[in-house]
Amino acid sequence: MKRLDYTKVSVKLKKSEWRDEWFIYLEAYPVYETGNDKPKRVREYLRRSITTPIWDKRRSERAVAGRIKYKPKRDDNGVIQCKSKQDMETCLYADGVRVLRQKEYDNMALFTDQQMEMAEQSERSKCNVLEYIEKLIKEREETASESIVVNWRRLHTLLSMFAKCDYIQFSQIDMKYIEAFRSFLIKAPQGGSKKGTISRNTASTYFSIFKAALKQAFVDGYLNCDIAAKAKNIMFQSARREYLSLEELNILAKTPCDDILKRAALFSALTGMRHSDIQKLKWSEVEEYNGGYRLNFTQQKTKGVEYMPISPQAYKLCGERKKDGELLVFAGLPDPSWISRPLERWVKASGITKHITFHCFRHTYATLQLANGTDIYTVSKMLGHTNVKTTQIYAKVIDKKKDEATEAFKLDIDE
Repeated sequence: MKRLDYTKVSVKLKKSEWRDEWFIYLEAYPVYETGNDKPKRVREYLRRSITTPIWDKRRSERAVAGRIKYKPKRDDNGVIQCKSKQDMETCLYADGVRVLRQKEYDNMALFTDQQMEMAEQSERSKCNVLEYIEKLIKEREETASESIVVNWRRLHTLLSMFAKCDYIQFSQIDMKYIEAFRSFLIKAPQGGSKKGTISRNTASTYFSIFKAALKQAFVDGYLNCDIAAKAKNIMFQSARREYLSLEELNILAKTPCDDILKRAALFSALTGMRHSDIQKLKWSEVEEYNGGYRLNFTQQKTKGVEYMPISPQAYKLCGERKKDGELLVFAGLPDPSWISRPLERWVKASGITKHITFHCFRHTYATLQLANGTDIYTVSKMLGHTNVKTTQIYAKVIDKKKDEATEAFKLDIDE
């Protein structure tokens, strides 16, 4: 219940329908419930009754069936008066309970805002962490990409697996609990039919999501401190990002392959677009601009709106333009789970021995841009990265190539 202002508790009588007997009860008014501004009357029956109340002939209540009904007579303290001693004891008992209830309401009315917040925070600390994460997932389903939502759902599953139950109170979350869950994630099992444990980078992703949930819980008042800020991240391991050289790209371009797959893959190498964005690209999002062409689309992963100029060669890979702007540019492009096999066959047929996935064409775009002198901030913007640090991984590849170039040849110099 929320703060109650000017609540008054009174002792009242209710006539029995079957005999000359009056049930005694307490009535509190006004009483407000959380989220409802409409006042209520709260009645509390004391399981006591009287038979000899004295009526105050000077105070009529209302006429019922032509008969005047009077209010019970009270003394200076408001205690109902009765003819029998036993009934008077009952009324004194009722008044004693009234005094207790009145003090309770008065004390509640005297709560400071800080005390009320502490009381509410105490209640929120008993809420279920797993249900709270489910709530956050539903909020993200409308704005975040499918891959992000999938990661949030997997975190929910792993947290439930770690707790070995479906109820975790926020009051249980302390540094010891967070560190224990961190250790669990590093050795957590893979989902579905996959065997073995998840990679360290996947564990790092899940733990970052867990910390983000705790951060939001602190903002929403479920935690009384930002405990997530104290927790150390699981260090992200730099993964090898495979890419193709310009020569290898040209070899692939000349190697026979499914038309949609080839055009989409080479389009990714020339634009840096993700598979998810290429698959959903519509003709209405391909515009003529300043004598050239550009894309005006919303990234599936980040939901950021992008304006990306593309080369005439990339535009040519889109195929014949369709008048209906809602039609897909690369209609029929397989989903990620179905594209790996035909892509593997295409790469193998070209004689390239690298392990190439569709996402490697995006890596190829970034690496070739940097290798040809495009500054990292421009490349970051073209890739749609929200942080240039994400782009710096490609710069490391270029630095490695520079280091290798210093050993490319040696002069025959006598020492």
